Amino acid sequence: MAQVLEFKLPDLGEGLTEAEIVRWLVQVGDVVAVDQPVVEVETAKAMVEVPCPYGGVVTARFGEEGEELPVGAPLLTVAVGAPADGGPGLPDAGTGTGTSTAAGSGAGTPAPGSGAGKGSAEGSGNVLVGYGTGAPPARRRRVRPTALTSAASGTPGASAGGTSGAATSANGSSPAATAPAAPAARVTAPAPATVGTAPGEGPVPVISPLVRRLARENGLDLRELHGSGPDGLILRADVEYALRAAAGRAQAPQPATAPAAHPAPQPSAAAARPSSAPAGGVRVPLKGVRGAVADKLSRSRREIPDATCWVDADATELMRARTAMNAAGGPKISLLALLARICTAALARYPELNSFVDTEAREVVQLDHVHLGFAAQTERGLVVPVVRDAHARDAESLTAEFARLTEAARDGRLTPAELTGGTFTLNNYGVFGVDGSTPIVNHPEAAMLGVGRIVPKPWVHEGELAVRQVVQLSLTFDHRVCDGGTAGGFLRHVADCVEQPAVLLRTL
Repeated sequence: MAQVLEFKLPDLGEGLTEAEIVRWLVQVGDVVAVDQPVVEVETAKAMVEVPCPYGGVVTARFGEEGEELPVGAPLLTVAVGAPADGGPGLPDAGTGTGTSTAAGSGAGTPAPGSGAGKGSAEGSGNVLVGYGTGAPPARRRRVRPTALTSAASGTPGASAGGTSGAATSANGSSPAATAPAAPAARVTAPAPATVGTAPGEGPVPVISPLVRRLARENGLDLRELHGSGPDGLILRADVEYALRAAAGRAQAPQPATAPAAHPAPQPSAAAARPSSAPAGGVRVPLKGVRGAVADKLSRSRREIPDATCWVDADATELMRARTAMNAAGGPKISLLALLARICTAALARYPELNSFVDTEAREVVQLDHVHLGFAAQTERGLVVPVVRDAHARDAESLTAEFARLTEAARDGRLTPAELTGGTFTLNNYGVFGVDGSTPIVNHPEAAMLGVGRIVPKPWVHEGELAVRQVVQLSLTFDHRVCDGGTAGGFLRHVADCVEQPAVLLRTL
């Protein structure tokens, strides 16, 4: 007998509460194996492929490409322990909505390679960023039909799973396996949550903290909602529907008529609320990576009292040193790697800038390791991959790690772990052809070094005017962790290493 298991969007780690469906990798009716990727999603950190912990036949998909789903929302349902050829015992694979197992399902063994069967229902044991499938879920929720056919609604022996194990034929198969299966009953989607009587005392079941914040910011009492999720779980769609309904009542009085069984589609939240923006134009939603960047920059501006200092430096000797390194054979050394090596040396001398502020404890926490972030521009927006333990790497190792992370960023393959945990950021905005900038500190870090383009300029060298390779360096720092003297000393040391790379020999 086939068992229908519901696979929900797992917790992707790092406090992520939602993800956008980028591309479905399977169709309804496809046979999937355990841990086979079924959907590609984009979170506020990166794009990831989500594997399904069950093996069997896909009976339903929830959500369209481009739609955002909260963590815990259903992704798809899989019929496990059923024949893979869509024979008797399989749910209707062409409905596109949730389906249940048909009455009198077959008892044959799964096809080879389908991944169905007992082991598939128990999970694979693999882990996806904080989401484990090592043990069977404590409670499996089977999608049940709203109505059953007369053949399946009689005595328990006529139910979908009521075929007795003793009633087998001579060849060992169940009699139900040779009889045509009853049509699978469709499951209708739950109606949107409506404002009703407040539930009893106790915690309100909410799918994510994001939903609680959305309700709190709009003055909505969650106890007045009836959730449309499993066991009355309040989803984000429930809160948004209630907010749209409240906005509609505020604009025009509702007629005193009985509510319709299926409410008409409501306008979007943006359309329901008055806007001071001029008519026309193009609206670009702040979501995914771009939305995460916007939130983090806004938080940095709100919380960090930053200041910026800058200096021009003669990078001629640094460029010559790099040319000599690459001419000696072996892997090529990138300029970014040399600048990173200079940064780690300067942070060893000025550890105040490799820290963060614990606002609750009112303490500055200085760190004994350097996880160096660097800004990388991609088609999906600005991301900051992190090189772990940059202080313990040489120029060759830094070059290789920068190249690997940059390629992963452009392909959207960075994991949340590779995008978090930085302690200091290096921003080489010179690749965009600009000389200087006042960058925003990457919260919760304490400082960011900006590097402009290196261009020939007139420069006084050894008392004479000459054409030298000049670069502008800028340091934006959190004024709570140090004063201007410390920041200036750090930046001056960086400039000295750029002008005389031999200074680095002291720290090797």
